[in-house]
Amino acid sequence: MRARFYMWAWMAPIILLLVAGHARAQAILKPPFGLHWGDSPEKLIAWASRHTLDVTLSLPGDQPGLRILKIEPRKGFLPETKAGAVEGRFLAGKLYELTIHYFDKDASADLMESRFNELRKQVVLEHGPLLANQQQRSLDDQFVTRTQAFHREPVKGLFLLLAFTEVEDLLRKTRDARFSLIYRNENFRKDLLEELKKP
Repeated sequence: MRARFYMWAWMAPIILLLVAGHARAQAILKPPFGLHWGDSPEKLIAWASRHTLDVTLSLPGDQPGLRILKIEPRKGFLPETKAGAVEGRFLAGKLYELTIHYFDKDASADLMESRFNELRKQVVLEHGPLLANQQQRSLDDQFVTRTQAFHREPVKGLFLLLAFTEVEDLLRKTRDARFSLIYRNENFRKDLLEELKKP
C-alpha cells in the first residue's frame, strides 16, 4: 500500500506536467476570431451575422458527420483582416480545423507575396519558428504554378500550416496569387471520429 502511494506521489507531478504542456500547446495554437477547439458552428455563424457576412454550409455525402462552414463578405475583406474568407470544419458539431483564405482580385501577385511574407513574420512572432514544408515550381500547358509552405507543430497532431500558391499564365502574361493559414487539431479530430464510431 505504502509502495503504491510513493509510486503515485512520484508519478503525479510528471502526469501534471505532461497534461499542462499539452494544454499549453493547445492554448498556443487556439484558432482565431475568438474561437476554441470544440466550438459549435453556431458560434461562427453568430460572428458572421454580426458582421453581415455570407455563410455557405457544405455536407459532404461521403463523410458523415462532417460539416464545412465557409464565411466571406460580399466584397472586400473579413472584419479587421486582409482575408477573403474563413472556413471551419466540424465533426459531430465540434470545430477541429479553421482555415483563413487570403485572396484579392485587385492585388498583384507581387503584393500578395508581400502580404504572405508579412503574415509569415507575424506567425513566427506569435507562435515561434516555422519549418519549411516544400517549395515547388511546375509547368503544365502554359501555366506555371509555384508553391511554398511552412508549418509549426509544437505537439504532435496540433499544428498550423501556411501555404502560398502563385499561378502564371504564360499565354496571357498574367499572374495570380493567394495563400491560406490553416489551424488544425488532428488529435481532437481523431477523438471525434472514435466517438462517432461508438454505437
